Amino acid sequence: MSTDLDLTRFKALSFDCYGTLIDWESGIAAVLRPWAGEQGLDLSDEELLLAYSGNEAAVERETPTALYPAVLAAAFRRNAAALARLASHYQLIIVSNVHRDGFAGSNRRLRGTFAAIITAEDVGAYKPAPNHFRALDATLAELGLEHQDLLHVAQSLFHDHVPARRENLPSIWINRRHGRPGWGATPEPSEAWTYNLEFTSMASFADAVDQAFGAAASHSA
Repeated sequence: MSTDLDLTRFKALSFDCYGTLIDWESGIAAVLRPWAGEQGLDLSDEELLLAYSGNEAAVERETPTALYPAVLAAAFRRNAAALARLASHYQLIIVSNVHRDGFAGSNRRLRGTFAAIITAEDVGAYKPAPNHFRALDATLAELGLEHQDLLHVAQSLFHDHVPARRENLPSIWINRRHGRPGWGATPEPSEAWTYNLEFTSMASFADAVDQAFGAAASHSA
């Protein structure tokens, strides 16, 4: 995969919400852990997340227009500082499997300012279906941007980096699971995927962006 990426050449970032901006695996585990205990199931968090991932993907395939359930109320990780720093360099766009009301609730904690929001409710499908990314092309045109102006940022290889590769869209992997084996709450990708750069958190990505733009400014001074 390519690691030669000029972060300063992009004008917009598109983000997945749950998993990328919000640590959804912690939220899922917080819900499933007490339930498993009540059922007498001696399962680790990783085992619970693995079971959840297959069931969620099946439900999304079978009911693509259903609203994302509001079961991820626990363990939101605030990324307001990172988002504010990124917004000083790019227009920010949400591309999420959550529904409109669900994202509005999450954004009250994220406090992000987004140029556009594209949800599963809007496009009638869940990623990795192509619907979000086709809608994204139209959104870019409305914002006066072109395909090459966009960089996609996401945690899930299955939901985001597979379709980003299909659409020839450069991408950043926010690898929150670094150092942990397995796929956790997202299914193993069944199609080819790629990404250009890897970071372990939104904060470390924002650091790299600030450094890139700072270096560019010093060279032009």
